[in-house]
Amino acid sequence: MSDTLLWTVTNGVGTCQFNRPNVRNALNRQMVHELSLLVVEITARDDIQFVVFTGNNQAFISGADIEEMEKRGRSDALDMINTGLFRQIELLTKPTIAAIEGYALGGGCELAMACDLRVCGASAKLGQPEVKLGIIPGAGATYRLARLVGIGRAKELIYTGRMIDAQTALQMGLVNRVVADGEATASAHTWIDEMREASPLALHFAKLALNGVHELSTDRAMAFEATAQAVLFEDAEKKRRMRAFVEKRKKKP
Repeated sequence: MSDTLLWTVTNGVGTCQFNRPNVRNALNRQMVHELSLLVVEITARDDIQFVVFTGNNQAFISGADIEEMEKRGRSDALDMINTGLFRQIELLTKPTIAAIEGYALGGGCELAMACDLRVCGASAKLGQPEVKLGIIPGAGATYRLARLVGIGRAKELIYTGRMIDAQTALQMGLVNRVVADGEATASAHTWIDEMREASPLALHFAKLALNGVHELSTDRAMAFEATAQAVLFEDAEKKRRMRAFVEKRKKKP
């Protein structure tokens, strides 16, 4: 594991901390690759019972690395790079918790939705701003968000690209719990303490059963999402918006 991900295992809990503070933990190909390898390791290790994903006080994951994504084309969308990773996380047999501080936007919000439970600090901001960059959420929000908050709320959040605060996310059902800033990871561990009282095998089967509720439509939703993203990746408007974003960031002191 490189400095991009900080990985520890203590008392049966694996903690993965995203660590690109200079870009608010923006998700790039290196992180995706390393996370994918980490999920394989987690799957193979019997000493890991629970997994916590977290960032720093600025961001969980602020979204995709736009400078990198600007260069992607239709083949990258059809490869379903982030989609495949988040599906790996969703299918982990061990309970997973997203402990969110700061920003969880775009792919960051989608990764959190692939986890079983979500807790966030009071100042956290969540959202799917992709349409403002000329694309759609391309790693699960078009189906996981609707399952969590309902189709009407999902359309509102995706169509507007609006960021919402922690309390709004709680009221909508996007997160399970809001705590004081800096306490998200500690709160995740209170859940884990409760879950330790359960049979590991019972938790395993409970997760399989709950994940299976919507499974009949997931693969078709993934295929459509990837196809739509492939078209948008080649669109001139996407390129214009992402270039403007990159240039604006470069001008900042």
